[in-house]
Amino acid sequence: MLKTIQEALEIIYQEIQPTKTKMLPLENAAGYILAQDIVATHNLPPFNNSAMDGYAVLLQDADKEVKVSETIFAGDNSQTLLKPQEAIKIMTGARVPQNTEAIIPKEDTTLTDHGVKLPKDIKQNQHIRFMGEDIEIGMKLLTKGEKINAHTITLLASQGISHIKVYKKPRVAVFASGSELKMHFETLKEYQLYNTNSPTFLTRLGELGCEVEFIGSAQDSLEDLYEHIQSALDCDFIITSGGVSVGDADYTKEAFKHFNNTILFDKVAIKPGKPTTFGMINNTAILNLPGNPLAAALNFEIFARSIVLALSGNEKKYLSPIVTKLAQCKPFKINRATVIPGYFDGEKFNVCTKFAPGMISPLAKSNSFIITTKQLQEGDEVKVIPIEWNFSSKEKKELLS
Repeated sequence: MLKTIQEALEIIYQEIQPTKTKMLPLENAAGYILAQDIVATHNLPPFNNSAMDGYAVLLQDADKEVKVSETIFAGDNSQTLLKPQEAIKIMTGARVPQNTEAIIPKEDTTLTDHGVKLPKDIKQNQHIRFMGEDIEIGMKLLTKGEKINAHTITLLASQGISHIKVYKKPRVAVFASGSELKMHFETLKEYQLYNTNSPTFLTRLGELGCEVEFIGSAQDSLEDLYEHIQSALDCDFIITSGGVSVGDADYTKEAFKHFNNTILFDKVAIKPGKPTTFGMINNTAILNLPGNPLAAALNFEIFARSIVLALSGNEKKYLSPIVTKLAQCKPFKINRATVIPGYFDGEKFNVCTKFAPGMISPLAKSNSFIITTKQLQEGDEVKVIPIEWNFSSKEKKELLS
């Protein structure tokens, strides 16, 4: 079942449904995805008010000396109306008298013995903020699938909304397989390796807004893999690394088959990471990534990130590249879609000087990557897919450079 990258992503988009929903107080909602449309129930401003500290006036009094009859502060409920040859002193945010035709800033007037002298040029409605000019009742403010941030919370608070319905954050279980692997807090023997994939996945999933559970490192035996899988099945998504190739000790696929895993693809035409496998056990998504660190991390960014975006209910679930120019590039052997890590400096994409599927150091020096099926030259247009920040879209995008 060899799939292209786009075909594999299309399967993910078709299969993954958003998580269930819950109600949250507004103060705790940042980072969640909205699970309802929000329609305005209050005008903003709620009444005509002054945009300046100054004087409410009538146009006919331009270039005249007028008497100041009273002062209106923000929060006052004054019902006073303006009279000819009178001005009302008013503060920013205060409701203007109903027949106000303009607000004159304080600095544009001259104090006199009997009041203030108004300027010659007064424009109709100047410095008046009108009811509903920002938000009108019935206006759609936010759409289901939008991510809540500080500024969307501003909108919600302006409507007096205390609780909103959001999608639950995806619960993701992580484990690695391989008898040679030890965690970074364990003692390492000379024939063993540190498990770097699990800490990478755990951190990235946290950055992507998931609730993460670390199940541990499984030994290369079906029994141990069964135990790890069973412990993870109550999650929305299980992600593993290692054991998906064709070696004698690669049991991961077989172990998941024991739980009736429906494999939807088990090979992707991608370099590195061809044996990447995706399936479903009931409503739990299963992604088996290769064990080589660079291959696992780069394929995570393409496939695991897409699964998380779809699970979260995010309307912008499609990866979106940034079009830029290639700074430099040495020839690579390219026989299928090749993922190349590098650094986008805001102007050009700089390819890592060296990288291979089993390497780790290129990851720390990269903030993005490109995917290409052809040799590239300096100055070629490329599509950069970010890692250090999330850039996604409501519409599907072509990812290949």
